[in-house]
Amino acid sequence: MRVPFFRPAAALAVGVLVVVGSLAACTSAPEPPTPEPVAAALAAGLTSGDLNAVVFDGATPAAATDSVRNAVGALSSITRTVTVESVTRVADDANSATAKLRWTWNLTGADGAWAYSVDAKLARAADQSWHVAWSPTLVEPKLTATERLALERRQAARGSILGANGEVLVGLKDVYRVGIDKGRISADQAQISATALATLMGTDATAYAKTVAASGPAQFVPAITLRIDDPRIAGKTAAVQAIPGGAAMPGQAMLAPTATFARALLGTVGPATAELVSKSGGRIVAGDTSGLSGLQLRYDLPLSGQPGVVVLAKGTDSGGAASSRTLFTKAPVPGVSLTTTLDRTAQDAAEQVLTGAPGVASLVAIRPSTGEIVAVANSPATNGQAVATTGQAAPGSTFKIVTSLALLRAGLTPESPMSCTDTVTVDGRVFKNYDAYPASKLGSLPLRLALANSCNTAFISQRGTVSQDDLADAAAALGIGVAYDTGYSGFVGSIPRDATQTEHGASMIGQGRVTASALTMAIVMATIVHGSTLLPRLVDRPAATSPAPGGDADQSGSATEGATATAAATAAATAAATDSPAPKISPAPTAPPAPAKPLTPEEAQALQGMLRGVVAEGSAKALAGIAEGAKTGTAEFDAAGVTKAHAWMIAFRGDLAVAVYVADGVSGSQTAGPLVSAFLQAYAG
Repeated sequence: MRVPFFRPAAALAVGVLVVVGSLAACTSAPEPPTPEPVAAALAAGLTSGDLNAVVFDGATPAAATDSVRNAVGALSSITRTVTVESVTRVADDANSATAKLRWTWNLTGADGAWAYSVDAKLARAADQSWHVAWSPTLVEPKLTATERLALERRQAARGSILGANGEVLVGLKDVYRVGIDKGRISADQAQISATALATLMGTDATAYAKTVAASGPAQFVPAITLRIDDPRIAGKTAAVQAIPGGAAMPGQAMLAPTATFARALLGTVGPATAELVSKSGGRIVAGDTSGLSGLQLRYDLPLSGQPGVVVLAKGTDSGGAASSRTLFTKAPVPGVSLTTTLDRTAQDAAEQVLTGAPGVASLVAIRPSTGEIVAVANSPATNGQAVATTGQAAPGSTFKIVTSLALLRAGLTPESPMSCTDTVTVDGRVFKNYDAYPASKLGSLPLRLALANSCNTAFISQRGTVSQDDLADAAAALGIGVAYDTGYSGFVGSIPRDATQTEHGASMIGQGRVTASALTMAIVMATIVHGSTLLPRLVDRPAATSPAPGGDADQSGSATEGATATAAATAAATAAATDSPAPKISPAPTAPPAPAKPLTPEEAQALQGMLRGVVAEGSAKALAGIAEGAKTGTAEFDAAGVTKAHAWMIAFRGDLAVAVYVADGVSGSQTAGPLVSAFLQAYAG
């Protein structure tokens, strides 16, 4: 018989205890949390401005978030990053640690960054979690609870615009900025004062009052900036200051020799517009001074240099007085000068001549030996428009020199006979000579005399000899219609390659769809005198970089920024002296592409001889002894049923080629001729 086996209860209990004890011996206590995750969360919160994921001692997360926002102050819109550099445990205290955080601010104008480190004190709480000790020094090492960060932008000294031989054309001059200081008066009074000031200074009162109304409540709003010797301010400073809020603040501004000196070309400088600010990618901010037009706008990047920045901690001291500490300074990098080929004497002469021009008129003068543009002037009636370089009008008979080149290439010579009749009909359209064409010059004429007397019908009668493409090729050889970046706002003419019979006939005498500016026709004359393809220059070729938004585009190219090789060297020298990168200089201008059929020396010589004939025995006799060669031009156009005429004259004398355009004249010889004569005598004589 088998005996059952029994185990005592006590033995079972012991066994259970042994098992349980063995299990307990195999399970270790959990590790307490480390401070690194809290340091990372703090860095992320300081970067984003949201500290709700961090537990603080001495402040709630919401209060800490508000405190950081207030402390950051004027730098709130500046991109910043905060990273953890290290977390260090206190040697003799397992419940304390220090996190070193690195702040980096991306400050425009400060070579990209302002960086510094702060210490964050961390402590382990009873529940083993890590807390951060709140302090304003989490934002900046010495920041107090009463301080906040402030940012001041310091614009760089603007570069000058230079002319021939390095003469300063646009530079700093002493001025009065006349305006209303809104911070001294009420909003209602500001409107009354704005009207009174504008009336006193002779400016648009309605427009200025609107500008004042739209400006900040404490802003100084300039109405006009005047040279200190300007008669409009002489003896009036007391009257200005007698107007509530009125002020005539002395200062300096970038100005040309006179208010009109090459204004349309050189451009102006003033408070940056909202459009320029928005297109600048942060380079320009509200309140900055920038180029607004012309070369000042196109080359604003190198001219304006790099702004400086100053970061301050502003607050109150223990006595309640305002305090300010400088935390970071980056000096501005001055702008570089832009060199042009304008000749001060030539420009003064051109502008003086055009003060007496009838209505809209323009003049461009070029030195053929070098291609340097020495004068670009517009009459007062152009109202600041760049007609000399961007105007587009039919060149009329001045274009016959282009047609003459095409005829020479077709086998004619200056002595080849042509038929000059009263009229010629092309596909039903009747063309005639100008009203005062001498009857004695009708009949068979050699090409040189047809040009000298400007016989329309003789040239149109040769329309079968040269095609429209032949005309376009001849025009390109003389610089017309060639697309390239001139380095400024410039129109170098246009001639269609497709044309009806009537249009082709009109093209032969510079009408129809043929258009030009004074710049265009000055290039034509300079090219002929030069004797081969010419590169007209106004702005010297700069080093390369990318363009900035808001640049001024020429009529055949795209918007770019640029400066001179001299400017690039100056910028590099400035950079070396200030340990800062040089302002970027961008590419412009470009050289025009080589024409398919370049002008040959033989062709140039023949054309020069024919142009001399226009002065010796043709429509430009009035320039005898003043110009060596010339060509008149009269292009009729319809203005609301009234026939009017564009008047042209192009001429050369020695190493100078000039073109004058008058929008509404009698004829080239009567209207434009005297202006050319006066200019050549004033500058070249």
